[in-house]
Amino acid sequence: MITVIPAIDLKDGCCVRLQQGRMDDSTVYSKDPVEMAKHWVAEGAEYLHVVDLDGAIQGRPVHKEAITRIVAAVKIPVEVGGGLRTDDDIKAILDCGVSRAIVGTRAFADAATLKSVVRKFGARVAVGIDAKDGTVRIKGWVETTGMKAVDLAAQIDMMRVKTIIYTDTATDGMMSGTNTAAVAEICQKVRCDVIASGGITSVEDIKSLRALNQRNLIGAIVGKALYEQRVSVKELIAATK
Repeated sequence: MITVIPAIDLKDGCCVRLQQGRMDDSTVYSKDPVEMAKHWVAEGAEYLHVVDLDGAIQGRPVHKEAITRIVAAVKIPVEVGGGLRTDDDIKAILDCGVSRAIVGTRAFADAATLKSVVRKFGARVAVGIDAKDGTVRIKGWVETTGMKAVDLAAQIDMMRVKTIIYTDTATDGMMSGTNTAAVAEICQKVRCDVIASGGITSVEDIKSLRALNQRNLIGAIVGKALYEQRVSVKELIAATK
């Protein structure tokens, strides 16, 4: 079954949403990320996805204190990404009580290092693959590489990574529907678990993901559609069953 995962993106201490990952195009939805986390739990969320946007740009965790407070305030697992470029960064964020740390830029830049990270942290590390038009983007989505997302996914899978989080950056924050074809391609290329992100806006999007019948598609991250009240967590969860 697909788990619906509300997203909490942190920028300047606030809970925001970006359009297509552009830091200069953000909307503030709450100045209290902890209360937002508690709200999603009250709505029925069973997992939370937190991104340190400032950390992704600066290359180091920036919102560790806020993340620690979020984890302490909720009784469901929390995964965190953004700026985790060193083993110490990963350990520090996991020590906050985070269930899963997400690495992205580092996974693309150094395969040998990723192998070491997986050996050290095991299933508590996930790899985020962010792509536009099928091509990998890194460093907070500001740099486009020449590598295809499916090729990177295959390489990561061979390193025994437990979970890949695939984000279609062209649809992220646009509320235009999710790129199910790209998600299916990633799922078919790997054996590990896959979480889809980007453009998930409606019950129909969840049904479309479910209709892919990919056993390793375990989650769907939802952001702006929830904040704009286009759909509720409860409605999306019902669509997964």
